[in-house]
Amino acid sequence: MKKVLIGVDYNPRSEKVTRDGYELARKLGARVCLIHVLADVSYYGVNYPSFMGYEGYNEMQVDINVISELKEVAKNFLNTAAEHLEDPLVETHLADGPTSSTILDYADEWNADLIVLGTHSHSVLEKVLMGTTASRILERTKIPVYLIPVKD
Repeated sequence: MKKVLIGVDYNPRSEKVTRDGYELARKLGARVCLIHVLADVSYYGVNYPSFMGYEGYNEMQVDINVISELKEVAKNFLNTAAEHLEDPLVETHLADGPTSSTILDYADEWNADLIVLGTHSHSVLEKVLMGTTASRILERTKIPVYLIPVKD
């Protein structure tokens, strides 16, 4: 195992995922990349016509700068997380799109040998209706996944 991709989000419990994933990578002598995925923000800038009686998109002017600001905040978050590990060799990658497929695509592109994710404590109903990023990745991955439970 030479490359470990660690998925991080804005949940404070990501610190445990990042730290544990990083420690595992160090024991393996592997490179580390922290990945954060923004939900596909590009559709917020589209001026959709009214539909199903909803006029909101015609009246709502989305400032394209908001999208840029969201990306800058995310870049800052990733850089800060990497600096927190006190290892200048830690890489970061910011992506946008559907979280699970975006992580899998980048893991393939970066040739990751292992994906590290946290398993947040979601309600049973939420898991049934939406699934979880971890479960979607497990269903589709060809790369081993190391799951770190993070609960209150």
